[in-house]
Amino acid sequence: MIVYQSTKDGFLSDVLNNEIDTKIKAAFIRHLGRSTSQNEVLSWTNSMMHMSNVLSDPEIATDAGISIEFQIPLTSKRIDFVITGLNEEHNQQVIIVELKQWSKAQLTEKEAMVRTHFQHGATDTVHPSYQAWSYAALIESYNRTVQDENISLIPCAYLHNYTPDDVITNTFYDFHINKAPVFLRPDAVKLRNFIKKYVKYGDDRDIMYKIENGRLRPSKQLADSVASMIAGNREFIMIDDQKEVYETALLMAQRATNEKKQVLIVEGGPGTGKSVVAINLLTELTKRGLVAKYVSKNAAPRAVYITKLTGKFKRTNIDNMFGGTGSYWDCDKNTFDALIVDEAHRLNLKSGLYQNQGDE
Repeated sequence: MIVYQSTKDGFLSDVLNNEIDTKIKAAFIRHLGRSTSQNEVLSWTNSMMHMSNVLSDPEIATDAGISIEFQIPLTSKRIDFVITGLNEEHNQQVIIVELKQWSKAQLTEKEAMVRTHFQHGATDTVHPSYQAWSYAALIESYNRTVQDENISLIPCAYLHNYTPDDVITNTFYDFHINKAPVFLRPDAVKLRNFIKKYVKYGDDRDIMYKIENGRLRPSKQLADSVASMIAGNREFIMIDDQKEVYETALLMAQRATNEKKQVLIVEGGPGTGKSVVAINLLTELTKRGLVAKYVSKNAAPRAVYITKLTGKFKRTNIDNMFGGTGSYWDCDKNTFDALIVDEAHRLNLKSGLYQNQGDE
């Protein structure tokens, strides 16, 4: 789902006429069926003016596609700003821009995490470069159109209020900054040149149309990556009853249809290997081209298994295969082929801070 779409010329016109925030808000209400906070509206007003300045260059095609607030399938996450077009060789390009209003941040000792101030105080949050890169990785891992048509996704972050310091560009974050460069307050021209490097010709919004309507399918690279992590890892070897449950679950997943779901409840006390079965299922279902996700209410078990799989603390694109229980109440029907829920007895009827999200 894309909240706002236009060409570069249409976007520049909406900003110039001071209509961009009202148009985004109206589209937001139309698509999501709800309004949003005044702070978010103000952020649109501010950030879109900065992006308009960046894009006001005749060398960036007038019919390059502009998409704002693109909701990534499989998640409730939205990409702030997307520019699409063709490069010099006429290859399809998608530039993902994570926009931030931040003016300062603090270092943390957590990988890919910074500390910054929000409305309710200082909070640890992911580095903008990691955020942009992870969004690109998620789309690459699950969007068949991107995979089949070799569409290039180029992530970056733009902190247009942030004066350079030794925090946001600290070498501690180099791993992700190298994957998604971060542009700061003085870097509008640098960001413009970055965009011009990848978008030479316009696409009149065609690329995002194909991505938005693309079929979901885990990429072979993702499946092979996870399979290689499990191979030879003694912690994930199944024995006896575990193998029986595993094969039963695989068969049920293959037989399931949109009209006839399948549910398997696996009981057993601590240490009986339920989680071992879950990780093996996640791997095999992904290898078979099914969209699957490991779900747990608490973050701790997800973090443990991600670390065990990767064998390191670097965040990778397999993070997207693990999620919390409150992420699915507004998903489209039949988005997932299989959800593997750990400690299902801990599930709540409703999600959200006030337990107000979800159907009765």
